[in-house]
Amino acid sequence: MIKKIMGFARLARPANLPTAAADILAGISLSLFSIQVSAPVFMEENWTDIVFLVFASVFLYAGGVVFNDVFDAKLDATERPERPIPSGIIPRKQAVFWGALLMFLGVYLAMSVQGLSGSIAIILVVAIIIYDAIAKKHSFFGPLVMGICRGLNLLLGMSIIGHIELWWISIIPLVYIFAITLISRGEVHGNNKKHIVIAALLYGLVILLISVSIGQMTQNILMSIPFILLFGFLVFRPLLRAYKDNAPQNIKKAVMAGVLSLVVMDACWVVGFANWYIAVGVLLLLPLSLLLSRIFAVT
Repeated sequence: MIKKIMGFARLARPANLPTAAADILAGISLSLFSIQVSAPVFMEENWTDIVFLVFASVFLYAGGVVFNDVFDAKLDATERPERPIPSGIIPRKQAVFWGALLMFLGVYLAMSVQGLSGSIAIILVVAIIIYDAIAKKHSFFGPLVMGICRGLNLLLGMSIIGHIELWWISIIPLVYIFAITLISRGEVHGNNKKHIVIAALLYGLVILLISVSIGQMTQNILMSIPFILLFGFLVFRPLLRAYKDNAPQNIKKAVMAGVLSLVVMDACWVVGFANWYIAVGVLLLLPLSLLLSRIFAVT
């Protein structure tokens, strides 16, 4: 029984889920800045909506990675036979039900907050399924659709006020996820130095865009610098190692660092557009992700 429960948990990638929660908190901070509302006051008065959106995002992400394994079951039987479905711990039909339940809960919670939130959640579900079933097989459209999913997740957080002013910021996590997905192309066989170079350039572009956005729109660039530097250090250090020694284990570590560092990117948005102590709270999701990554796989 415990083995079965752990199998369902492994399908949902628990170590990745705090990054989905961080997206929502970043999106809320951005939306409140756009209407000049105090983030602490809003969060105190609307905490139930925030909790609903956080869990909506977490459930949608979890459902997405479950369906990722459902569609990859045959390939995983060869490349990753230890995963729950090919190992026989979780039958494929049960995994489909598990993923569908998680997505239903995500959409339901989002709709409970705002009609706009529910609409974005439905679009996100469609994008997730398109990625899992079709797009990830393509070298360009795979990373693009995965990036769109992360951008939509940020928009889900912004939707808490019923409209979205700073929608264009969602393009930045799209670029970032595009880079991570490119790196992940070498997780099994290695030999992806070209992708790593492109990813490094995209990482640099993301850091530049974050810095310019905060510097041009707010007065918080000085407080943001430590967060931005931490973000750069966490993503570039393993990427450099993966380039020097282009082995699958180093590439996997670079992908893992990229995924978990989404929390730090979101903390950059929060410190830039809200305040430093909420950003520190978001940053504390990183140790949680790292702890869970010791138990559950990130990729």
